Amino acid sequence: MRRRGAEDGATAVEFALLSPVLVLMLAGITGYGGYFWISHSVQQLANDAARAAVAGLDTTERTSLAQQAVSAEVGGYSSLDASRVTTTLNVNASAMTVSVTYDASGSAFWAMRGLTPMPSTTVVRQAVIRLGGY
Repeated sequence: MRRRGAEDGATAVEFALLSPVLVLMLAGITGYGGYFWISHSVQQLANDAARAAVAGLDTTERTSLAQQAVSAEVGGYSSLDASRVTTTLNVNASAMTVSVTYDASGSAFWAMRGLTPMPSTTVVRQAVIRLGGY
């Protein structure tokens, strides 16, 4: 006859061995999910700013339009803090590039940095529009 009591602690030992791995995987999924969410939001801001800036007649007006578009829309993204967004515009003869930079160091998603490797807290996304010569 087998004794049932000899196997009672096996499940607890297996859980103790595997639970740290499970916690690390969940922390990584949460952290990178937040990173992708913020990155996508910043890219959408850059895209919308580039669309708004193309209507400007000169670089000064285009820069102003891009910054106004970002300021107006950043509030619609719950994952972004408007005070941490920077918008720059670079215009050359053939293209206009709108860069939106976001400092995500205050985001809760980067709290996982101690458990899992995370990307840089500075998220930079760009949108490029060709100017003429299509």
